[in-house]
Amino acid sequence: MKTAGPSLFSDMALYQLLTGSPFGPLTLSGTETALTGLAFGDVREAGDRPSPVLEQAVGELAAYFAGARREFTVPLAPAGSSFQKKVWGALRDVPYGTTASYKEIAQRIGKPGAAIAVGQANSRNPIPVIIPCHRVIGAGGKLVGYTGGLHIKTALLGLEGVL
Repeated sequence: MKTAGPSLFSDMALYQLLTGSPFGPLTLSGTETALTGLAFGDVREAGDRPSPVLEQAVGELAAYFAGARREFTVPLAPAGSSFQKKVWGALRDVPYGTTASYKEIAQRIGKPGAAIAVGQANSRNPIPVIIPCHRVIGAGGKLVGYTGGLHIKTALLGLEGVL
């Protein structure tokens, strides 16, 4: 099967699907078996190529934005270094409606001095919202950086009852 464009999985088909959100369009990317990316805006390489996994993600995101879902079950396969994957795993352990600091995430992954590296990994999260990097805050509770912009981070934290 040919891919719709360059893929992180060269031997697998790349599927992409555009969906709506309270923040405008989201582009979902994945394989037949896992979600590999979520981007704010329409960044599709071609038209929609849905798969069951992407359709599952669309449904889960819609339920989350409606306040009816707190956890995601869609299979994920984010591409990144082993350190990034540890950070992203720790992000998935930050419960809905709570926040953690970069320092706390660094401690959780056994790298207490790596808060800056955690921040860098957080900024490279290929599946925001579902891998909840919006729940990570700076020292003293300050809201800092977010792929989609601080207004989206603020809105996501508001949806979760944090703000």
